[in-house]
Amino acid sequence: MSATPTITTARLRLRGHRRDDLDAAAAMWGDPSVVRHIGGRPFGRSEVWARILRYVGHWDVMGYGFWAIDELATGAFVGEVGVAEFERSIDPPIGAYECGWVLAPAAHGRGFATEAVTAMLGWCDRTLAVPRVTCMIDEANAASLAVARKCGFREFARAPYDGDTAVLSERLRPDAIA
Repeated sequence: MSATPTITTARLRLRGHRRDDLDAAAAMWGDPSVVRHIGGRPFGRSEVWARILRYVGHWDVMGYGFWAIDELATGAFVGEVGVAEFERSIDPPIGAYECGWVLAPAAHGRGFATEAVTAMLGWCDRTLAVPRVTCMIDEANAASLAVARKCGFREFARAPYDGDTAVLSERLRPDAIA
């Protein structure tokens, strides 16, 4: 089994998902304000459990994936961040290294998303060394679009996805820019 590396920032710990994350993750994914721009429908407990198992399996199969995010000061689960290959049917194709992030409502507006995404991208640059990572964000999700811009993502297209318009963005690895 592939071990998920742990990354520590000034305020956060990114770590592999555990069985005991289910309650906090289910509360987060079940909150309508969290999923408003991610499919628009709260996820049930069994769906969240399947998501956690998918995260663990992604690390095992691909050698990269999603981390759980804990706040260092409290030890509380505050969200998830990572990079994955989702095999999305979208035109134009988004690519194999698609990153994403989600935070529990109590963590919103505290700069945690930018801190976690920056740490994840640093790991991608050092470990995966791929020239490009992408993200797909609902065009109405101003907060995530702002995080993406702060972290160096630039829009390359817009595309319909699940009844909404998705902003497709890319970030080139700093040393891969010609």
